[in-house]
Amino acid sequence: MIFHVSLEKAEDGWIVAECPALPGCVSQGKNESKAIENIKEAIQAWLWAEDQKSLSNENYNQNSQQILVTV
Repeated sequence: MIFHVSLEKAEDGWIVAECPALPGCVSQGKNESKAIENIKEAIQAWLWAEDQKSLSNENYNQNSQQILVTV
């Protein structure tokens, strides 16, 4: 998958990385490369958390076949 990420230098000199397509998915790093590395981890965690929320949803169809797909 491909996500657009915005990078912005904070007042303290750190680089703040945000993924606008995933609300609340924000990270930071001491430099641009570390911020990008950290936002990649944040994106993975965000997607995992959303998947877990959908599994715990009471309306989840228990009769359907469940498989894992990696992207």
